[in-house]
Amino acid sequence: MKKLLLFSSHPINLSFGLLLIRIIIGVLMAFYGYEKLIHFEEMAASDFWAKNVSFLGMTGKFPLALTILAEFFCSILLILGLFTRVALIPLIICMGYIIVNIIHFSVIDKGDNGSEINTAFVYFVIYIALFFTGAGSYSLDKLIARR
Repeated sequence: MKKLLLFSSHPINLSFGLLLIRIIIGVLMAFYGYEKLIHFEEMAASDFWAKNVSFLGMTGKFPLALTILAEFFCSILLILGLFTRVALIPLIICMGYIIVNIIHFSVIDKGDNGSEINTAFVYFVIYIALFFTGAGSYSLDKLIARR
């Protein structure tokens, strides 16, 4: 008797699954970065970026620009599957910085409807997993590697 494909441990299409994860997570994070990009001057002047965020001893525009680089531009590379592992490094650092310095390791918070997991932690875990798996076959990385 043949095993049902749904109950098999073999992937149906691993590369297609990685493509979906890359696109969904990349688009969601790119929206965060795009909002920061179009409101750059307002956000750089805000108290949050001036007082709460300090990267390499700098506050204000510099860490905001690095965040936009990671959240917007690296997310575009992630969506395309171009230089995927290199693009994931700034994203992992950005989410790690948020976890350590902004939310102070409070990964699980009390929400309106019970406990909720911080989204920065969810992105961090997904980025780490994608770093280990790579972009998959449906990516520009794979297309470049074939040449």
